[in-house]
Amino acid sequence: MFATERIKLRKMTEQDVSVYHKWRNTPEAMYWTNPAMDVYTEEETAGFVKNVILGSSASKSYIIADAADDKPIGITSLIAIDEKNRNAELIIDIGEPDYWGKGYGREALSLLLRYAFRELNLHRVSLRVFDFNARAVALYEKIGFRREGVSREALFRDGAWHHIIHMGMLQSEFTD
Repeated sequence: MFATERIKLRKMTEQDVSVYHKWRNTPEAMYWTNPAMDVYTEEETAGFVKNVILGSSASKSYIIADAADDKPIGITSLIAIDEKNRNAELIIDIGEPDYWGKGYGREALSLLLRYAFRELNLHRVSLRVFDFNARAVALYEKIGFRREGVSREALFRDGAWHHIIHMGMLQSEFTD
């Protein structure tokens, strides 16, 4: 269920802190997904992984690994899981530049959405994406996410204001 021919999703562990730390501090990777663009110490990353990623009952985070050699290439998560209302927010980062633009993110999203809708029985999954991340917006729309709203000029990047697009998918709209 958590694998394709090219990737597998596995639970994140404390052993993944160093690679996750590298991704969190790679400007080219975080440019597209991180509003703050902060630089983090290894201790800050370890604390974030322990307390937020691994320590929260309201999130499920998975390392995206190359199926051929188990090399970690990214992370995807369901966060802010609301069991009563059956909602969650999805995040994804492909941290390894060699894997960008080759469909790995799409495969990981398909696996995580199948899990969210078929196993967790969520009713709705949402996400946020920067308006200048045109490839991500196109991917999300292609797999069935719909634009639901915009936080206007909510991000200042490269000397200009940008919108954050809010997208969502209902369980009834999901197709394997």
